[in-house]
Amino acid sequence: MSLEVYGIPNCDTVKKARKWLEARDIEYTFHDYKKEGADPQKLAAWVETEGVETVLNKRGTTFRKLSDEDKADIDAAKAVRIMAEHTSTIKRPVVEHPKGILVGFNQMQWEAVLK
Repeated sequence: MSLEVYGIPNCDTVKKARKWLEARDIEYTFHDYKKEGADPQKLAAWVETEGVETVLNKRGTTFRKLSDEDKADIDAAKAVRIMAEHTSTIKRPVVEHPKGILVGFNQMQWEAVLK
């Protein structure tokens, strides 16, 4: 199974997810947002598949520090722009796998999909 894991290496959730994959000998490629950025087309595809509320992390400090104008009336296009400019606003990790994508680390969901 070919997996692409997107995230930030020092994120606790990403660390937990990577350990989970490694403990099960599941190979993956890691895409570091901080070093490699985020592709707006890929972000748009994720938002189209999973929705803005799932992909955009509104709970983090990066989102909370945005201007009120940026935080208001967020549609798909605006969410993609925000996430491309501020990669820490992308919920982590995002995993692309042959059957689709997973957003965030939910062990039960991952076990069902990535076995």
